[in-house]
Amino acid sequence: MPENALATALRESARLLGEDSARILRPDQPGVNVSMFEPRRVAAVIRPARADQVPGIVRAFAHPDAPPLHAVSTGRNWGLGSREAADHGTVRVELDDLDRIRDLDTDHGWAVIEPGVTQLHLSSRLAGGPRMLNVTASSGHTSVLGNALDRGVGLRRQRTADLAGLEVVLPDGELLHVGWWPRRDTATAPNPHGLGPSLLHLFTQSSLGIVTAGVVRLLPRPEVQRVVRLTFGHDHLGPAVDELRRWHAQGLVHGVLKIYDTTSATSYGTDSGRGGYLAHLSLGGTATVVDALTEGVFELAEASKLFTSVARSDKEPPAEDDIVSRVVQHGYAGSVAHHEEMLRSAVGQHAARVDQDGGGWLFFLPLVPYSGEHVTAALGLLDRVHAETGIRPGATVNALDPDVIDLVVSLRFARTHEETVRAHTALDLLHELFTSAGYLPYRLDIDHARWTERLLDPAALALSRRLREVVDPHHVIAPGRYA
Repeated sequence: MPENALATALRESARLLGEDSARILRPDQPGVNVSMFEPRRVAAVIRPARADQVPGIVRAFAHPDAPPLHAVSTGRNWGLGSREAADHGTVRVELDDLDRIRDLDTDHGWAVIEPGVTQLHLSSRLAGGPRMLNVTASSGHTSVLGNALDRGVGLRRQRTADLAGLEVVLPDGELLHVGWWPRRDTATAPNPHGLGPSLLHLFTQSSLGIVTAGVVRLLPRPEVQRVVRLTFGHDHLGPAVDELRRWHAQGLVHGVLKIYDTTSATSYGTDSGRGGYLAHLSLGGTATVVDALTEGVFELAEASKLFTSVARSDKEPPAEDDIVSRVVQHGYAGSVAHHEEMLRSAVGQHAARVDQDGGGWLFFLPLVPYSGEHVTAALGLLDRVHAETGIRPGATVNALDPDVIDLVVSLRFARTHEETVRAHTALDLLHELFTSAGYLPYRLDIDHARWTERLLDPAALALSRRLREVVDPHHVIAPGRYA
């Protein structure tokens, strides 16, 4: 890259940042990440202090010879690349200091937040109030907006359903709002789709701009929140999934129904000692409704003869060493009070040290049809990966609705050369086996970014790239994992 173009852009960025030298870095060595992906070479790191500095930074790099910008929120996209770009030679724009909750309306159920606002930050502000955040099972120190932009999954629903509007800096430095944005003069009902073609999701899994704020919808807090935990053996997997799907379709599930297998639960610090599977079913509403639902679930579970145990959280709370159940129970209620325990059990470190010192961690994230047949087949592919590579994947079944399973496949490994090679071989095999079976990933890691060419309709991918050329003809924004 021409040094003069980079130097000129960095000088202009430094002027915008008030000559704060700590906010512009020229890294000598690439960083590290918990997944042991090859660290990407970075030309520089820029850390804006305020959202209004971002348009000027983008304009400073709007030169054909300047390196492209790669924006990250808190950089904790663990298992998929952390803060790494898909390619070498970018300038990383770290937005974690943009951490303001700009506006909060618990009457109408929304918050305007910046990329550095974490799950812990926002959920703490909402504690005890009438609204709650749709939290994920990841660390409380992860970005709410960053996860939503990558189409992550919360314990209540997909995070894309939480997005109502975005504030975006385009590659020419123009700032605009897409979707719905609150008005100062009067209350309006959130309308994420707007009028005409919807622009909101042009900027999820996107390299068309840098998001500096977003409107996140907040869920009504149930008057009573309860979790029913059910265990069942390996030999009942298919029938149990079909039975749970019937309950889901009939409205007995309030949120994402979660099923942990033994490997996955153990990796997060829970060992039931019984093997098999542990399902979590969220119930919420008024006391009368929740009691009726609980009674109905117990009757259905007994009649099915599929479950080895059934427990309700209000009478049989999780054991102290059952980290998974405590995280899930509090997570359904919008709290991340126990999330760091599960993170430390998984990788042996707290959030700030996961990439530097945590145990090796990779994720593969496909969608699977919600049926006993397909879930059994998908988990059978994990057995094949174990047989061929020696790496035993863990799996969490997240039932998003009565038709779709989000299967979170995790690979843990020691960060030695030999174990890293085996884990990444297992990850490659997961992509091949699951794609061949029709179980396609909905999020990609940095080493599989070019899989969009295998997974997307060629004409649709071509249209996406044509749009990018129109919006960003000088390639100011790095292509990312989905371009």
